[in-house]
Amino acid sequence: MKDKGLLLVVSGPSGAGKGTICNALREKFPNIHYSISMTTRQSRTGEVDGTDYYFTTNRHFEELLQEDAFLEHAKVYDHYYGTPKKSVFAHIDEGNHVMLEIDIQGAMQVKKKYPQGVFIYVVPPSKAVLEERLRGRKTDSEEVIAGRLSKARQELDWIQQYDYVIVNDDLHEATARAEAIVLAEMCSVDRNGCRIQQIQNMYQ
Repeated sequence: MKDKGLLLVVSGPSGAGKGTICNALREKFPNIHYSISMTTRQSRTGEVDGTDYYFTTNRHFEELLQEDAFLEHAKVYDHYYGTPKKSVFAHIDEGNHVMLEIDIQGAMQVKKKYPQGVFIYVVPPSKAVLEERLRGRKTDSEEVIAGRLSKARQELDWIQQYDYVIVNDDLHEATARAEAIVLAEMCSVDRNGCRIQQIQNMYQ
């Protein structure tokens, strides 16, 4: 019998660097799997069903909602997006870790259904740094940047709902902190019941 893997839930404002940190964690820990979301929007060129998303219809998605088949879900511009429970829990039960990179609303839905997850919030060191990063990407209009900055301020009120906060001032240090969090959680007594039992049996 194996101990369950971790469910890592990572959130943070656009421009915080959470995607880069998540990618670094996957390189460090090969048994971390990105959860594949389900959506009702049409697939885009190059996207593969079952790899990028699980593509489905509104009717099927709504049927799954009635069955409580999602850890979290949202409707954006008439399209549904959600994280299927079945695939997430299958990995966790096999002792693998699953990572969700989602917004606060989704993270809070997950926390209600799976409070034993590890919730990490990534934030830039200041509003000025965040603004600089957003402008440096040269992908957003002034209106979009202003909206992202306003949303980032509102999200700060939710940080206490998370287990850990990582201030991404230096990417190398922020990544090291994220790795340390995963290692500590992997060694938690509460998460290693089967392993502890095996160790105890060795000393009988």
